[in-house]
Amino acid sequence: MADLLKTMAISAAGMKVQGARLRVIAENIANANSLAQTPDGTPYRRKVIIFKNELDRRIGLNTVHVDKIRPDMSSFGKKFDPSHPAADADGYVLTPNVKSVVEMMDMREAHRSYEANVTVIRSSKSMLEAAIEILK
Repeated sequence: MADLLKTMAISAAGMKVQGARLRVIAENIANANSLAQTPDGTPYRRKVIIFKNELDRRIGLNTVHVDKIRPDMSSFGKKFDPSHPAADADGYVLTPNVKSVVEMMDMREAHRSYEANVTVIRSSKSMLEAAIEILK
């Protein structure tokens, strides 16, 4: 029974980090069109989440946790819009380094991982309930 509880704790940690990942992705999508307001300003910079394994002393196993959320240092795009307040001398405006297709793929992957962890928890719960019934 202890192993099923450990399995549930591991899956819960996975759900927590995938939930955080979904929030970061949602922020990226929401700011995909956030441009600078001055020529020397920078647009929204995409964020990425970094995971790490940490020992969970309560269960005595490594579980996944959010290590940090950092900016994606890939280059910004450019679009020609000389009327924009952030346009440079040549009329170009820096655009966020957010690619909606990449964000949607990442969102789908995070959602599937979250759902897989939910399935593991449900299965473990069913097994625990069955074990309790047998012990009655």
